[in-house]
Amino acid sequence: MLDNAKQRVYDILVDTDDNELIDRVIAFGLVLLIVANVAAVVLETVDSVYQQYEAFFTYFEAFSLAVFSIEYLLRLWVAPMDPRYKGRFRGRLRYALTPMAIIDFLAIAPAFIPLFFAVDLRIIRALRIFRLFRLLKMSRYVESLNSLDDVVRAKKEELLVTTVMLLILLLFSGSLMYLVENEAQPDKFPDMPSALWWGLATLTTVGYGDVFPITSVGKVLGGMIAFLGIGMFALPTGILASGFAEAIQKKKREPQRSAECPHCGREISPGPKT
Repeated sequence: MLDNAKQRVYDILVDTDDNELIDRVIAFGLVLLIVANVAAVVLETVDSVYQQYEAFFTYFEAFSLAVFSIEYLLRLWVAPMDPRYKGRFRGRLRYALTPMAIIDFLAIAPAFIPLFFAVDLRIIRALRIFRLFRLLKMSRYVESLNSLDDVVRAKKEELLVTTVMLLILLLFSGSLMYLVENEAQPDKFPDMPSALWWGLATLTTVGYGDVFPITSVGKVLGGMIAFLGIGMFALPTGILASGFAEAIQKKKREPQRSAECPHCGREISPGPKT
């Protein structure tokens, strides 16, 4: 009986490809709870709202903590049923170290800190902001977020090369601007980190205006760096866009899964598209 219950929990929480009604209901409920938690984090920062509804926020946090803790423990319990995490102890440990399991843990961990450590009560409220980790849990239940993860994994080499190129460009721009503007503006460009801050603001085309070149060479150099920044920061966007296009085409080419006849249990092949 315990094995049947374990299999049922695994089917509902992990193996959701069968798209049963209970799978959709639980997934929708968890997504709704995650969104409500994010809204609570935002509203709690408004003192007037928090003081008026402090009791509600406390009870809602306790309820959310109970739900997410149970979900985390259930996922840990059924983890060995996945071939990737075989083993009663080692399998569960491997699962606990996966990115999504770490996110699940971080979503509930801050609430337990005061139970084991002496923490200033003023810090406890600040720790509530870490409940935003619960927002990352939505990737389990939202297909588009899963697609984003697949795209990032597929394009990780291109994204890594682009990131390295951006860092090199930032270092060069900051170094050159420091050499050109240091004597003219020792208060604005006193050291390399300050010049790198200017380079970051310029390359990202943010342009705060708090630091800017005043020498002729510095202005020319600043214009070139700003121009290069427009093109360089557009590269990751193009890489992700092409990755999404490839992922969409791949899904369209995938064969449709066969359905089962509710009467005899035989597979029913999908008919031709009209």
